[in-house]
Amino acid sequence: MEDSLIELVELARTAGVQVIGQAKQRLRAINPATYIGKGKVAELKVLAQALDLDTIIFDDELSPNQQRNLEEELGVKVIDRTALILDIFARHARTREGALQVELAQYVYRLPRLTRAWMHLARQVGGGAARGGPGGVGLRGPGETQLETDRRFIDQRIAHLKRELEHVRRHRKQYRRRRQRQGLSVVSLVGYTNAGKSTLLNTLTNASVLATDRLFATLDPVTRRLSFPGGKEVLLTDTVGFIQKLPTQLVAAFRATLEEISEADLILHIADIRHPNVREQVRTVEQVLREIGAGQRPMLVALNKIDLLSEPEKAQLMAAQYQNAVAISALYGQGLDDLLAKIENILAQQMVRVRAQVPYAANELVALFHRHGVVEHERHSRVGTVIEGKLPPGLVNRFEPYLE
Repeated sequence: MEDSLIELVELARTAGVQVIGQAKQRLRAINPATYIGKGKVAELKVLAQALDLDTIIFDDELSPNQQRNLEEELGVKVIDRTALILDIFARHARTREGALQVELAQYVYRLPRLTRAWMHLARQVGGGAARGGPGGVGLRGPGETQLETDRRFIDQRIAHLKRELEHVRRHRKQYRRRRQRQGLSVVSLVGYTNAGKSTLLNTLTNASVLATDRLFATLDPVTRRLSFPGGKEVLLTDTVGFIQKLPTQLVAAFRATLEEISEADLILHIADIRHPNVREQVRTVEQVLREIGAGQRPMLVALNKIDLLSEPEKAQLMAAQYQNAVAISALYGQGLDDLLAKIENILAQQMVRVRAQVPYAANELVALFHRHGVVEHERHSRVGTVIEGKLPPGLVNRFEPYLE
């Protein structure tokens, strides 16, 4: 709980909120009306007046009724962790795809909360409709009419956004197929927000991705070519960071982006080694990966920021606690040679053994084999080149007509 509240403070600051205090309560059960108990509500009301607060942020998602009741009781704006994260995503989305995904998540979140926005109009209506009694055609008030109009608009907007994102999803799928035909393996960077994914991408590929000490600095996926010392190349993709209690609306809206992870040849999980709750953060990321269907993909853990450890010698001891891990500093390049070697080794293990006789008319396939595969034997026959070795799985079908 303490770690979650610290994280909530950082989220609030990222959204431009000045945080001046926090409160917590242990409960046997959640209060269905106000989430917290009546005594805590009264305590917060006094604090809100004494400190002249304008917003109170709850660390869990509130139901629409809980949010409405709390605002009436406390007399200030009340938002929850989900609304805060959605606000941050809206601020940081740079591409059209990112904006579409965030807008969809926001509308899905807001739809059941529309009654709050028009409650003041509903109260102005006389007759049975205003009191919740039976209403008729002549008794519908402006609040109800506006609410229905608003709901219809949002339903239509959600349907439109889903269609647009389906186009994005199909386009990404076609792009992945073209990529596979080129024989380029894909390594997806994942990790808790602010773990250093963008810094690592910049260091390894000389990219110029924004890398700051802020939560969710990267929302839109960025892909760059990564060259190994031996000349082989892979595509390295930076994706949105994960966090505790990641809103389900976001996971659903970012499906097209997250599919990049679920279809990667290798997941490179970046973790902040110096964070006191690094194990919990690693588990959070692994849980999200399972939710998006990427839990079984090959994975390598990179324990980042060893340059910030007070006792650097502990880095290797911590790396040994994970099944497949390496300790690095993305900022200063420490451990990156070991990291690249491990990536190359894991990708090599996925290669498929192939023997083919490629006709001279299709000699570009021989060049493709040399560029992306491992050639073990090669000789020239009367009709073509006999080549044997290992290829990335996505390239094998290109050689199908010539396999021996």
